[in-house]
Amino acid sequence: MFQSLTLWIKTSAAFILLLAPLTSVAAAGDKAVFAAHRAFMARDAAALSRQAEKTEDHILHSYVRYWEISLRLETEEPDKIADFLDQNAGTALEEHLRQEWLVELGKKGKWELFRKQFPKLLKVDAETTCYSLQERMLRQGIDSSLTEEMKTIWKTPRPLPDGCLPVASAMAVSGHLTSDEVRKRLRLLLLENLVLEARRTRELYPHDDLPSAKQIEKVFRTPSDFLNKDAAILQTAEAKELAFAALVSLSRNDLSGAAEMVAGKFLKILPLTDQQLLWAHIAARGARLHRPEALEWFKKGLSFSGDQLVWRTRSALRQGDWTEVKTAIEEMPASMQGESAWTYWLGRSLCATGEKDAGKKALTSIAGQHDFYGILAAEELGIPLHLPSARGPTTQEELSMVAGLPGIARALAFYRINLPGYAAREWRWCVKAMTDRQLLAASELARKNGIWDRSVFTAEMTDDEHDFTLRYPSPHREIILKHARDRNLDEAVVLGLVRQESLFNTEARSSAGATGLMQLMPETARRVALGIGLRGFKKSKLTKPDVNARLGTSYLRQVLDRFSANYALAAAAYNAGPNRAQRWKNSLPMEGAVYVESIPFTETRNYVKKVLANSVYYAALAGGKKRSLKRLLGTIDGRDDSAAAVR
Repeated sequence: MFQSLTLWIKTSAAFILLLAPLTSVAAAGDKAVFAAHRAFMARDAAALSRQAEKTEDHILHSYVRYWEISLRLETEEPDKIADFLDQNAGTALEEHLRQEWLVELGKKGKWELFRKQFPKLLKVDAETTCYSLQERMLRQGIDSSLTEEMKTIWKTPRPLPDGCLPVASAMAVSGHLTSDEVRKRLRLLLLENLVLEARRTRELYPHDDLPSAKQIEKVFRTPSDFLNKDAAILQTAEAKELAFAALVSLSRNDLSGAAEMVAGKFLKILPLTDQQLLWAHIAARGARLHRPEALEWFKKGLSFSGDQLVWRTRSALRQGDWTEVKTAIEEMPASMQGESAWTYWLGRSLCATGEKDAGKKALTSIAGQHDFYGILAAEELGIPLHLPSARGPTTQEELSMVAGLPGIARALAFYRINLPGYAAREWRWCVKAMTDRQLLAASELARKNGIWDRSVFTAEMTDDEHDFTLRYPSPHREIILKHARDRNLDEAVVLGLVRQESLFNTEARSSAGATGLMQLMPETARRVALGIGLRGFKKSKLTKPDVNARLGTSYLRQVLDRFSANYALAAAAYNAGPNRAQRWKNSLPMEGAVYVESIPFTETRNYVKKVLANSVYYAALAGGKKRSLKRLLGTIDGRDDSAAAVR
């Protein structure tokens, strides 16, 4: 990574500029690179070529050349592509172009070139793997190794990449994919609501011992029509398979109806194993909907997937059934049990069921981790929060060493010209093999350049040496905290929320349109502005820190007041909306951590955990009394279903 570094530093005229804020840098050729990218996106090869001539001395010239090659990848001479890859050996660009080229070679069936380039790919994805399998099949036939690799992809409930379709078809014709294996994949796909992929899968199979693709799709689209048929005509193997598909479909919109069908009409029609699979599916869906019957449904199931065991655990937590919590976690694969969430809840369940020594041992194993459950585990054991510190501040020599890396220089150049996607790719590639000290130096370099997301991302990669001032920065601190104080909000929580929402990027914009520091949707911001008497509000003002922080803290105050000053509920409402946060309550009060763990939206569940954990560290960095995460989570009061909906 550091080869020829000294020479690069000495000869790079841009080196000194890399340490300055990006807004003050005006590198020659930036406009030409940006224009070249615009031409690339428009697939305007002539315009791209004109701009390429102006970038020959620019640090990003290799990318301009890559864009030219990418536009003509179908027709470019292989030797020229290979030469470009050699010239950019060891870079993110080499890996990315090789992956593109391999897909193109696979599509065109240019297997000799494919075979030569594929071993050089460092990270193999599903698409290139499929073309690799196709090349092997054409060269040496279907052997046991190929069959095993293909079946691993086959058993994954996702659409098959195009490169795998000829392989799967050939295996189905030759008998290397059996009727039972096709049936199992069809079920996996239908359970994930991938009905079109299920149809495509069935069409690959040439035999008539399974329902047709058309039949499967029809019963899945209109399940009741099939399920209401007379029981006497539902006794064939084909009818039972269609009944399974129809019951899966029915459970999507009528969970109780599907449960009644499995327990009633189809109790004597479907084999016991099919009933157990359906109960596992129905129970997991019920748990996501916080249905109290879900635990009883789980008891009728068998052979649960990892995700189903997770929801079985969450359902048991909401019911306060610690024995069931323990049982469900102990049935998880070892890799899942090792996750901090399930280690924590296993420890709690062991303590609650009388195995206190084993429970404390489990909690101790994660108490030093710097995450939501690591903090909670330490609190359960009475271990005070400790902020680790780096052995010493980053030196100028360390900073210069990292700044001199060509990949970092390219990343900074991309940030400078506002092409953050390419910048992040270069940055990730460059830091992936760094030592802790190098990571901290890279994080500090990003901080100096105001690239807060890369600074935090990189600081969080360290294994043994940490700098929490880099992990938990607070740009725009005075503005944010002023508005937090004006609305009597917990300052550390507000900082934790801003860190999670935008990483302090005032220009941040989500795909849904949320904008600025506190990621406000324009309609929400407009409504809040009207409510607090902020005149002259325009959507464009959401990128201004003062306006965004004022509106964001006002909205947070509103949802906090609605939810009895509970920050776990307020964070859930801020992310997913107050109506959902209200619906996710139980009929009876429950522990705040249980509420958070059982939030059905993965994004919101992780969001709330991170916001509250962030606040613990921000409070600790500010000094004073240490924050209790468990106290912050509090107790979630019982749901009042008669309460008026919150908008």
